[in-house]
Amino acid sequence: MMQSSDRIFIAGHRGLVGSALVRRLKRSGYTHLLTRTRSDLDLSEKSAVDRFFESEKPQYVILAAAKVGGILANATYPADFIYENLQIQTNVIHAAWQNGVTRLLFLGSSCIYPKFAPQPIPESALLAGPLEPTNRPYALAKIAGIEMCWAYNRQYGTRFFAAMPTNLYGPNDQYDPEKSHVIPALIRKMHEAKITDAPSVQIWGTGTPRREFMYSDDLADACIHLLTRSDKELSPLLSNEMPPILNIGCGVDLTIAELAQTVAGTVGYTGELIFDATKPDGTPQKRLDVSQLSNLGYTATTPLSAGLRAAYDDYLVRTRR
Repeated sequence: MMQSSDRIFIAGHRGLVGSALVRRLKRSGYTHLLTRTRSDLDLSEKSAVDRFFESEKPQYVILAAAKVGGILANATYPADFIYENLQIQTNVIHAAWQNGVTRLLFLGSSCIYPKFAPQPIPESALLAGPLEPTNRPYALAKIAGIEMCWAYNRQYGTRFFAAMPTNLYGPNDQYDPEKSHVIPALIRKMHEAKITDAPSVQIWGTGTPRREFMYSDDLADACIHLLTRSDKELSPLLSNEMPPILNIGCGVDLTIAELAQTVAGTVGYTGELIFDATKPDGTPQKRLDVSQLSNLGYTATTPLSAGLRAAYDDYLVRTRR
């Protein structure tokens, strides 16, 4: 299991997930964190990734680097989403095997599951039905990463596994209106409407889909919890009988309309919320079955209200408004 002195490579340390991992690892006393910016190490370049692993010899790898975005970004750049994510994960996973990495944790996404998966969604739902069309290229890239971890475990005896987080939010999120997920998009819209005294805010979709949201630091804590479990504790995950995936979430969902009202309250926006039913809703419901995570001893602790307040405070600092 991972020790505080081990060399840990956090790929994608500047993003929402990666920055949370760095914060929590430092707070927990880990002293040998390996990080690189994209200008220092382009993970899509195989030769650069190979040189990094050969010189730095990380013992643990957390693969949080990815091209991510919401419905609009996925619809606009589908080729970029599948191409870039396949490049990154293929290079890192292969190099991890070549250089004897003890464990690799691949961060996937709950969008890997079928559009009409049973609720809450168990890990066994993987590949059990058609995917949501709006993010199919991204989902297929992530499924390929899971399959790659499983294949290397079976052929080479590695101990690579994948975590499937629910929808995430928190400090250092992406607020670009073309690239952001639902919570940062709502925070930006509500804030701008508040400071301009706009009478209403338009929101994509009907507001009826249900989603589960997890604070990024809770995800980071869950990842650290998994990496510090013994091989015996993780044996169900690494048995090679099933894909080595584990859902990470809080097990609670709400409608997009309820979320929008909560964000408006956090931001202090009092205008009207108008839902545009001509825009896509995406999957009707997406709540993860987190019983396996609970059985391993982890439960998320940050309430949505507290997480949204922290996310909004971070937005204000980053935009200097």
